[in-house]
Amino acid sequence: MQNPIEEIKNRLDIVEVIGSYIKLQKAGANYRAVCPFHSEKKPSFFVSPARQIWHCFGGCSKGGNVFGFVMEIEGVEFGDALRILAQKAGVELKRQTKEYSEWKSERERLYEICELAARFFEKQLEESKVGGEAKKYLLERGIKEESLKKWRVGYAPDVWQGLSDFLTSRSYQKEEVEKAGLGLTSEKGSFYDRFRGRIIFPIFDINSQIIGFGGRVFKDKDKGEIAKYVNTPQTLLYDKSRTLYGLDKAKLAIRKQDACVLVEGYTDLIMVSQTGSENVVATSGTALTSFQLKILKRYSENLITAFDMDIAGDAATKRGIDLAQSQGFNVKVITLPDGFDPADFVLKFPEQWEEKIKSAKSILDFYFETTFSKFDRETSEGKREISKILLSVIKRIPSKIIQNHWTGEFAKRLRVKEEAIEEELKKIKTEDAVSFAELDSQKEKEFSPKCRKDLLEERLGILALKAPENVSLLFLKEPEPGMGFADLVSAAEVREILLNLKENPKFDFSRVPISSTVFFNSLSLGADIEEIEEKDLLPEMGKCWRGIQLLEIKDKLGKISECIRMAETEKNLEKIEKFIKEFNSYSKTICDLEEI
Repeated sequence: MQNPIEEIKNRLDIVEVIGSYIKLQKAGANYRAVCPFHSEKKPSFFVSPARQIWHCFGGCSKGGNVFGFVMEIEGVEFGDALRILAQKAGVELKRQTKEYSEWKSERERLYEICELAARFFEKQLEESKVGGEAKKYLLERGIKEESLKKWRVGYAPDVWQGLSDFLTSRSYQKEEVEKAGLGLTSEKGSFYDRFRGRIIFPIFDINSQIIGFGGRVFKDKDKGEIAKYVNTPQTLLYDKSRTLYGLDKAKLAIRKQDACVLVEGYTDLIMVSQTGSENVVATSGTALTSFQLKILKRYSENLITAFDMDIAGDAATKRGIDLAQSQGFNVKVITLPDGFDPADFVLKFPEQWEEKIKSAKSILDFYFETTFSKFDRETSEGKREISKILLSVIKRIPSKIIQNHWTGEFAKRLRVKEEAIEEELKKIKTEDAVSFAELDSQKEKEFSPKCRKDLLEERLGILALKAPENVSLLFLKEPEPGMGFADLVSAAEVREILLNLKENPKFDFSRVPISSTVFFNSLSLGADIEEIEEKDLLPEMGKCWRGIQLLEIKDKLGKISECIRMAETEKNLEKIEKFIKEFNSYSKTICDLEEI
């Protein structure tokens, strides 16, 4: 039996495949083009039909076979490139191992369920009475008929088992519907649809296959009573930390224009794309993650954000921008009039959108202008507030030359001596400046411990906001200083703060005496996580809490190991014995936590 890779190579002509992505010109026995992987004016990219290979003789020097080209141009790994080309060639991929066959079969059925669900929602939007109301609402908001079809927007009927009955009638099991993130089982055992009475936006993977959905309320009576958005939870197909809405349609435009415009929501993206801007993706209301940035970096290192940014308050957005900067992205900010999001702006001023992109400010210019406009630099209090925000921003700048430039600019604008700014910068610890380590390019599966801890604390904060009455149960044992984020405040105080926050989301918690700012900053995000059954809230909180403790203890073990090494160098037996006891004690704690 022929190897499927060789079969694909035999069936496909590399010239036709590459020619479907870029414009090729005949050059003797070969073909040439301007290289799509780096900026150049003269064509240095060549394709050899005789050898079925391609190579760039210009700046990037990349080359390979048809699989290598698809991996580069699509920004995917080999397995995805294999699947894309197999589909083009009409080759069925088969694996011999039972485990792979079962895994593949499960994934394929989940893809099928998501595709059928999308068709169901589309039909409801077109043919049902309430779906017609939803469509009218979308059209009135400025979304065009062709955009509704392009993005496959639909409507979920406001019934408990409309979609699930449809899918089970097609021979899919309820367990599979639940695994696809489309159904839920109540405590009493009844099964019901996750999405009900909502406009539905399908979420696509990099190859335009549907992997999840976002649902938005549209009736006035529902607004404020239930969550505005409901999204597919983590599934075998969908991982929100690795997914960017619209990237499948924007990826080639991002590479061509060498810039990616980031917006926050589905409607923002659809409305902006209607202006002709094709290089737009949406974060779907979540902070940028390392995984998302790593994917974007395959296409461009230039990010233009159209977020509603508040440098003094929006911790999630600011953290995402910090992460992008730390990974080498050139970040710019589009500024819109107060009260406008991108969807509102392009609806009213569609012809001005391109100008807004061209006039986007660098992130540092934005930080400086925004901060100085918020506070009075003539007062000592104003100087203190400005310094609190901008010193950490300057500290994070990786280039010393650029850092020196902004230090001088800051001193000039604040009207103080540059030496005073430099002294203050020395007091700021590196970790206070939120320095994120870039992921190892070969180990995408692993977060850095710092980033994992932040994510766990953020999730714990949001879960706690959903069920503040459970918070005290997490703190039955008072942690030692440095081992937990509750060591500076009692469980009762934490619970009281959370209850206040639940009643008043704008509650000022900036002065709360707690050691983890990430935990409390996460509360400003609200409860924007997947729907979780009441019975699962406490176990989820416990998992997050144990994970945080484990990371902190492992960090402490690393420090103790260093102390042991130094004590051995000094030949100080007393210290060695003391540190070994500490090491063993913490090791036992790790074992106890891992057994819970």
